[in-house]
Amino acid sequence: YPSELLMQKITEDNQIPVHLHVSVSLQYVAGLKGRALVEFFHSNIAEVENEELRHLMWSSVLFYKTPNVEVMACVLLSTKAIYFLLDDSFIHADEHQSDFWNKENSDCENSSFHLSCCFVLKLNDLQSVNVGLFDQYFRITGHSADHIVTCLTRDSYSTHTFIQQLMAVLSLLARTPSPEPVDKDFYSEFGSKNTGKMENYELIHSSRVKFIYPNEEEIGDLAFLVAEKMDGLTNLPSFNILLYVLAFQVNHLEGSAQNTSSLQPKTLILTSSDLFLFDEDYISYPLPEFAKEPPKRDKYQLADGRRIRDLDRVLMGYQTYPQALTFVFDDVQNQDLMQNLTLDHFGE
Repeated sequence: YPSELLMQKITEDNQIPVHLHVSVSLQYVAGLKGRALVEFFHSNIAEVENEELRHLMWSSVLFYKTPNVEVMACVLLSTKAIYFLLDDSFIHADEHQSDFWNKENSDCENSSFHLSCCFVLKLNDLQSVNVGLFDQYFRITGHSADHIVTCLTRDSYSTHTFIQQLMAVLSLLARTPSPEPVDKDFYSEFGSKNTGKMENYELIHSSRVKFIYPNEEEIGDLAFLVAEKMDGLTNLPSFNILLYVLAFQVNHLEGSAQNTSSLQPKTLILTSSDLFLFDEDYISYPLPEFAKEPPKRDKYQLADGRRIRDLDRVLMGYQTYPQALTFVFDDVQNQDLMQNLTLDHFGE
């Protein structure tokens, strides 16, 4: 350790997504290669001397305590813990969470010394991993509200690779075996299954960490929710979701000095007849066991919806991934124009 293969792999993975801006301190980390990156991990991040760095990933992350603040992070997986090296701007993004983040070193911000905040989740504290629809994101859950983090990879390959690496590392943990299952009587067994709702697919790892995957009902519930937003939908059984993807909506800021743009996280859902943008809560659902009340907002909130038949053209950028698409719709306020003309001109 470290092997040449590992050093090559983490060097390839150590690339910040081009569309996201990060602080100087994280840019420094992204500039490290091979052995320098491993040495940086051991001298600045690792908590135990004999732990090994196994995987590196750049991802947007959300914390349960600050569900509205999406921040860029370098996620480092070792044989002992998961480290989230955070953009230092996050510490000041949500001032009322001062008890969550330690600010004692904030006086360094005006010097040439760049500080990053590192959030640590020990593998021994890990309880479950919820994988989102179509592997677009995953949520890591520990034993309290402080230990719930969602990684918005927006990429099924990155999600799949991290989950595989995490399972491999968890296999190295020595945990006490689970107690023998207790034989349930007929009534409790029947009662637990007769809830009217199918449970998500659960894979219980040998380390007793649960890996929970969405079932078919979740996409069915989403299809029903989308169908409710559509007026005059008559053929519900044939209604299908063709595409579900976590994306960004680009808002151009015209008043700024440079013609910059802000990226608003959205869930894009395409059906055979409509294109929808939703604001989705990626961190609160399914409810953690310690949650005493439901979240303040629904899992899906409709932000925009347009009919495909009103789509005039699609403009594609020539840059590499991530691809920019511009959907241009016919700007007709009243979709049923003739009916309104009749009412306006010939009726009371």
